[in-house]
Amino acid sequence: MPSNRARMISALYFLTLLSSTVARGHVAFWSQSRNETGGGSEDRCTCDAFLPSATFPVTDLVEVEQKVVEIMHKLELEMGKLEDYETKMTSYAEKIIELVVEVEAMEKDPDAYDDTDTDDVKVKIKQVEALIKELKLSINSSTAVFQSLHVQLTTAESTLDGLERTYDKNSVLKMRREYLKVQLQLEECERRHQEIFHPNVGSCAHTGIIRVSKPLVSHLNHLSPGYTSGGWGKDSKPLPDRKSMYWLSAHSSAIISEIRFYVDYKNLILRTPFQHHGLRNGWGGTGNNYIIRENTLYYQLSSPFGLAKLNFTSMTYASRVIPGASSRFSYSGTGNQNFDFAADETGLWVSYATDELNGKLVLAKIDEASFGIVEEFQTSLYKPGLSNTFMVCGVLYAVRTVDIKNEEIFYKYDTRTKQESYISVLFERFLNKYTYLDYNPTDQKLYMYNNGYYVNYHLWFNHTTKPTEEPRLLVS
Repeated sequence: MPSNRARMISALYFLTLLSSTVARGHVAFWSQSRNETGGGSEDRCTCDAFLPSATFPVTDLVEVEQKVVEIMHKLELEMGKLEDYETKMTSYAEKIIELVVEVEAMEKDPDAYDDTDTDDVKVKIKQVEALIKELKLSINSSTAVFQSLHVQLTTAESTLDGLERTYDKNSVLKMRREYLKVQLQLEECERRHQEIFHPNVGSCAHTGIIRVSKPLVSHLNHLSPGYTSGGWGKDSKPLPDRKSMYWLSAHSSAIISEIRFYVDYKNLILRTPFQHHGLRNGWGGTGNNYIIRENTLYYQLSSPFGLAKLNFTSMTYASRVIPGASSRFSYSGTGNQNFDFAADETGLWVSYATDELNGKLVLAKIDEASFGIVEEFQTSLYKPGLSNTFMVCGVLYAVRTVDIKNEEIFYKYDTRTKQESYISVLFERFLNKYTYLDYNPTDQKLYMYNNGYYVNYHLWFNHTTKPTEEPRLLVS
């Protein structure tokens, strides 16, 4: 089967070229976030540029205005391609991995396959090669479009120089200021496009989440078709040799009894864990809001009801009871989600509800060394009315179900200012019920376990816009 192996190497080579093209690309989009449809799959992050009406009838000035409008439309058209690029890259990578498995199986046992099987694999390889070439051409085309836009802006600047020398300087200066705004918008658009593929990991220089991508569905869980509860993701503070590692826990009910570790995403898809740990008797957990941080599992302990952690390096357990935390309040639609662990750029957190506050959510900061509570924050949220919560840069975000298709990030609590406010960021849920949603600061993604599927989302943050008004406080 040497010819098949050669074709597989060729396909992988094209994917490598595609990835490097994206990494080197100098294209991007952004000026302001605008929710045009109220959320859903048609949401667009658009680049708008407007110039005032001409103050005098000069043909050259009209041409400048027309060029700006043309740039605006091109930016909007190209923006629609961003998530398609992203989704296709994930899909093509999975197709290549599946083909590698097929080819390796044929090489190990060639007698088990006939010419029809071989021809079928050849066709699949050619299809993937064609798809990758097509996507690479599309990305190159976008790069060319933005190089053209830069040329058009340079031409517009030359026109403004001429107008400034010939006509009323005040009028032209006003136009020049508007032109500079457009130029800055285009530069910011380019930076934003780069962030889609290279997020500014570790940075909290933003005012919060402004957009969530479409769901990226990775794979149906391979343990059992009935394993509809669980969680998956990456270590939020990985050890040096485990930065590419993924973990998975899945079960038919909201419990945790074992964890599997995978060297990287490829091995997660190929179903080949390098470690598999079962929890020791007496240390079993409930709920699906656990996380892994610095090679340590943090989860909800069954008995006594409280917090637990398992360090996989030393294989040692520890537990902590939080007085007042109630086992009566869970998220809507899912049981036993009483303690919800989260990790972000600022550290480790856990949220829960209390009987004393009639089910309102309490957020607590955890000292990782002592496994003790450092500080608590009381919110006005009624926990059973929430789908889930997660932390980003010391800010608690709460999610609720809007309809059969969409979730909404509708609330945030800033632990630095102790202020809570309403927001509205919609995203698609993929399937009706999910048991796990958590943010990971190592790649700035949301990870969801949804009825047996691995789902993740890219996040967009407001890096440039400052709040124009004080946040509206919630009445408790």
